[in-house]
Amino acid sequence: MNQPRLPWTDISPKAYQAMAATGASIANSSLGPVLIELVKTRVSQLNGCAFCVDMHVRDLRKHHERWQRINSLSTWRETALYSSRERAALNWAETMTRLVEHHGSRDADFECLKEQFSDQEIVELCWFIAQINAWNRMAIGMLAPVPEREIA
Repeated sequence: MNQPRLPWTDISPKAYQAMAATGASIANSSLGPVLIELVKTRVSQLNGCAFCVDMHVRDLRKHHERWQRINSLSTWRETALYSSRERAALNWAETMTRLVEHHGSRDADFECLKEQFSDQEIVELCWFIAQINAWNRMAIGMLAPVPEREIA
């Protein structure tokens, strides 16, 4: 197992606490915990963040998410396992994470989102996507280790 590069949460506790506070401020979103964790897991998959994928899969299991849906998340477009609402959120998460691949208009993706979510929910979803992208970059950059342990 890799060792972290630096004790980054201790070196910069105010920034760490501010990031945590952002998540806490929208934690009770009407988006629901499963949708939020699906989005966080998918973004973490796209970014290759082993620590965050492990954490969010565990959180999905705590919410009694089925293994088939967790295992199929990287291929969500090819299955019928996800609702229209989840598909719109996952599509937007990919669009906002793969920014370099999505230069130009994002209008069609945004219109799909508007069909499923209120303006408040869209803004909250964008905050979740922005935040997990930031957490991914810190965990990858600081080499956050993934402890070996069973997943329920």
